[in-house]
Amino acid sequence: MSTATDSNDELARSNDKPAQPNDKPARLNDKPAGSRRELERAIVGASLAAGTANVIMQLALPGVGYGVVESTVESGQLFRHPKKRTRTTLTYLAVASMGTDAERTAYRKAVNTSHAQVRSGEHSPVRYNAFDPKLQLWVAACLYRGVEDTYRAFIGPLDPETTERLYQESAKLGTTLQVPADMWPANRAEFERYWQSALDEVHIDDTVRAYLIDVMKLRFMPRHRQLAFGRLSTFLTTGFLPQRFREEMRLPWRERDQRLFDAFTTVVRVIVRLLPTPLRQYPYNAYLNDLRKRIKQGRRLV
Repeated sequence: MSTATDSNDELARSNDKPAQPNDKPARLNDKPAGSRRELERAIVGASLAAGTANVIMQLALPGVGYGVVESTVESGQLFRHPKKRTRTTLTYLAVASMGTDAERTAYRKAVNTSHAQVRSGEHSPVRYNAFDPKLQLWVAACLYRGVEDTYRAFIGPLDPETTERLYQESAKLGTTLQVPADMWPANRAEFERYWQSALDEVHIDDTVRAYLIDVMKLRFMPRHRQLAFGRLSTFLTTGFLPQRFREEMRLPWRERDQRLFDAFTTVVRVIVRLLPTPLRQYPYNAYLNDLRKRIKQGRRLV
């Protein structure tokens, strides 16, 4: 099995072709048949293994990184409220990928309330605002790359047609935030061009790196869990990171590591295929059900 970096390069070669004159680019409102099913199929509990890697990718853009590190939103502090922060994040992924339009609208409004407090201060080294659509597009793009990478790792290969279906449906990962639909690149090839351009702005400085290392080593968990799972978390996180982000984090990765990582994903892929859908999608389906109960009962969503 290839690394995330190798699969990215392969996809760029297969999809980054100029459109033919008579080709009509697929747009958000042109939903291919089966696209929703493809995204829902991609949402598997095993993808949690790649969660921290995706967080690192998101925070590698300085505006996002400092927006999280300097955030004054008490309820969103991972190191103070790890369970609540985890619920908020996984519920977002669940409702964006498997929820109804009404549920996504309700959750967007709840997230907006928290995001309204996230903006750079007088002494912040970079300027940021949680409502900046460029920052939100980057976050959504990272989420999509995570979906694509974990699909390959835990479900199987992606041919160009399936990739395009998955990509079109994944626009909801952005529009459930505040990303305008017309900002989402029209097709997978355009997305790749956006991604390669955005990588020029990626930089993880010492402050953000220290925060991310603490996340990767599970230092928001009780000590015994850090000792039990910290090394595994570091290994899986490094394995799911594209090489560019490993370098930003200064994380070594050897051929032996890659062989072990490939063996891990192969075993998990077999298990995922054998599981019935409810177990395969757990805990995302559980978080979506929890959201539906909260909406029905008029309780706080975030």
